[in-house]
Amino acid sequence: MFCNYQEDGMKNEEDLLKLEQQVCFPIYTLSKEIVSMCRPYLDALDISYPQYLVLMVLWEAEQATVSMICDKLYLDTGTITPMLKRMEAKELVARTRQKEDERVVLITLTKKGKDLKKKAAHIPHKLLEDIDLSREELIFLRSITTKILKKYK
Repeated sequence: MFCNYQEDGMKNEEDLLKLEQQVCFPIYTLSKEIVSMCRPYLDALDISYPQYLVLMVLWEAEQATVSMICDKLYLDTGTITPMLKRMEAKELVARTRQKEDERVVLITLTKKGKDLKKKAAHIPHKLLEDIDLSREELIFLRSITTKILKKYK
């Protein structure tokens, strides 16, 4: 019953199929809206939202394996690998094989990728302004969504 909830007074299964009863729909729509809000800021940096997420992982860790990035972003290697190749072509990251185990690919930031951090520093503040929620509301929203993600991942 993750995608919907039953309000008091609902009499039948058909009521559960009403769009306004869905939990998934507003979460899905909100996610799209937030990504859209980010787009102008990211376009100015010539990166996509998924690339921005990868960069945030690397700005924190400086180096990570592909599998570590996949785990952090809840994505699979089939999604991450082509993106990393595009990021490498843009000279944002470097991909190297680990000497001890050549199946493991290490991703590191280039100077250009590191420098982008300063240019992207304003994005979270701009989004907070655009979303117009209190700090407490944002913390609550993040805690609930994180709780759900951890339960199902």
